[in-house]
Amino acid sequence: MLRRHGWSCQQPARRAIERDEAAVVGWVKETWPRARPPRRRSGHGWSSRTKPPSR
Repeated sequence: MLRRHGWSCQQPARRAIERDEAAVVGWVKETWPRARPPRRRSGHGWSSRTKPPSR
């Protein structure tokens, strides 16, 4: 129903007036890298969660 009217449930209509852009930039550079989970290393995997890979 939202999409039919051109709306999205993930997108705000406007930005907050109180938003401090400098604080947001600092948070993204300093805090977010520590809060974000580490990326998985790319490696061989398998599709079954119960059976180990055969070699």
